[in-house]
Amino acid sequence: MNDITWEEPFCGAGNNCFRIGTDESDNAYIAVAGAEDHYLTDTREALRTLIRDIKAGKADHLL
Repeated sequence: MNDITWEEPFCGAGNNCFRIGTDESDNAYIAVAGAEDHYLTDTREALRTLIRDIKAGKADHLL
């Protein structure tokens, strides 16, 4: 398993929290805070785009 370095949780309205992580190979990960062993992985740019879209209100139902 990859050594993932997790950032502090980001929490939206309604106590929905997720965490972003990266590994030494520059892969990016996203997981619900507290369940980091069940994560999605993609490129760092793909997850960055997802987070930007969520923050812009394009996918606020995901939070």
